[in-house]
Amino acid sequence: MDSEARGGRLATYLLDKGLAGAGPLSSAEDLANEYLIDGGFKSDEARVDALIRRETRKNFTTGFVTGLGGIVTFPVTIPAALGASWLIQARMAGAIARIYGHDLADERVRTKILLSLAGDVAKEAMNDLGLKLGNKLTQRAVDQIPGRLLVEVNKRIGARLLANVGARVLLKVPRAVPILGGVVGGSLDAVVCRMTGRSAKTLFRPPAGEVIEAGSKA
Repeated sequence: MDSEARGGRLATYLLDKGLAGAGPLSSAEDLANEYLIDGGFKSDEARVDALIRRETRKNFTTGFVTGLGGIVTFPVTIPAALGASWLIQARMAGAIARIYGHDLADERVRTKILLSLAGDVAKEAMNDLGLKLGNKLTQRAVDQIPGRLLVEVNKRIGARLLANVGARVLLKVPRAVPILGGVVGGSLDAVVCRMTGRSAKTLFRPPAGEVIEAGSKA
């Protein structure tokens, strides 16, 4: 199977399982609803910030991530803990989209979730297709991607994620010191999770002056 086909399988899996829930994880919709029904938040902005903080702590807890990775079977060969971390981040990005009122079944929303997860890799995936995002991921840039290319974008993002697996694993592992390795791995996952949350916030937050009613379908 070529890298693009494998990337497509990974992208579809992360979206399907991340949004629907896997193992002990509830769905992205249910996660969003936990924050939407909480009257203690003054705004959706505050809800999203609290969500990012909690999911970042979860990603730092290597025992939780590793345990989840032992439960979930991935469609391609990747380290289980890394795949589990991606699922947590995809679910978080989906919940952020939902808090801001977006429809999780919308294909462009699903692509934005993958773009949030991919970070700098997203630019490489766009370049592969001749699409230029500029220096930053923005709603406007992503909204200009032709709808017919969204599936291809998803495949390229998945392929790029797979291509970077080796480098990501090496960053996490001082092999001779297992405890230190766990701390480094957890810290890296937490940093990446926070970046994913910030990217999702950028891609899904309504522009200034525009309000999307929570629970509506944008």
